[in-house]
Amino acid sequence: MSADDIDVIVVGGGVVGSCVAGFLAEAGKGVMLIDEGLGGGSTANAGSLHVQMQSRFMQLYPENVPGMQRQLPLYPKAVRFWQAFEKKLGADFEIKKNGGLMVAETEEQLAFLRTKAAQERLLGLDVEILDRNDLDRMAPYLGPAVIGAEICLDEGKLNPLKCNAAIRRWLIRLGVVLREGEAVLTLAREANGFRIGMAKGANLRAETLVLATAAGTTSLAAQLGINIPARAEPLHMNITEATVPMIGHLVQHADRMITLKQFSTGQIVIGGGWPADIVGERNHPTVRLDSLVANATLARHIAPQIAPLRIIRTWAGVNTSVDGKGVLGPVPSVPGLHFAIPGDAGYTLGPFSANLVAAMVLGRDPGEDMTDYVPTRFS
Repeated sequence: MSADDIDVIVVGGGVVGSCVAGFLAEAGKGVMLIDEGLGGGSTANAGSLHVQMQSRFMQLYPENVPGMQRQLPLYPKAVRFWQAFEKKLGADFEIKKNGGLMVAETEEQLAFLRTKAAQERLLGLDVEILDRNDLDRMAPYLGPAVIGAEICLDEGKLNPLKCNAAIRRWLIRLGVVLREGEAVLTLAREANGFRIGMAKGANLRAETLVLATAAGTTSLAAQLGINIPARAEPLHMNITEATVPMIGHLVQHADRMITLKQFSTGQIVIGGGWPADIVGERNHPTVRLDSLVANATLARHIAPQIAPLRIIRTWAGVNTSVDGKGVLGPVPSVPGLHFAIPGDAGYTLGPFSANLVAAMVLGRDPGEDMTDYVPTRFS
């Protein structure tokens, strides 16, 4: 495909940008996907399919809770979209929708979960409160400190390594031009679109531009006169050696930073939002020893049976947060410009959000009311 055949340039090769590119290519558009090749978002994801409101985000960003609640009905739709997307690509994403448990260790935490569950039911989520007897039957791996939990039946997990590989194969089959390992430095409006200045000196041009650049969106959007207050949140993760099947749910905590889930390989992924650092000229997400120790200690407290397991790898990724909601769709004052930031738990929302944005790029009805997600709401 020559430069003259490119209709759309998508910047950002994570799960959102890749899926936007793929959906547009399926519709017959000539698409180039540009990615600077820095791991941190989709390439470092731990594979949780989040639906219920995460207590961690609620505590860290209370001002974002109204936005989270507004977007909450999209989360179960996003999980169903992942399931349909897996079938569409003829791939095995190892999706397991066995439900997610948010556990409580005190009556105060359990009361918080009851209030949260009542709000979530009003927004269409399938949630209920479980006592310790329920958990003994359903999740005997939980330690004695846990007295109850909220279960969200829409939650689950997948294998992001398999997902990312399958999506890449799909893009190649569709003929998407992949320009990888080179950053976009400058953006400028032109009479018939946009000029995109690359790190190695080349200038590219396109009539339609989609920015799926997560936390990197702020600086790029500012060059086009658009304010998008996206912030990077580096997070720590661990994975253990393989063991027998044990943890069938996505496990979280009502008041503390933890997620637990077990892959089909038997390995247990331990995450939940302990901080990491961004260091060096390449802004590389980097692990912290204090987070490793605290994360692992809390994990064995919640699920004591995992205590003998060795941690075989630890890494850091980046979550992108704005105001609790995604930034999705066009900017009317800048024809041809679209944004694709999915919102908190962006991997869960990734393909579904990308499909909404691709529909708007194509001038089609996305099938959802997009008023809450317009990029111009920060102006």
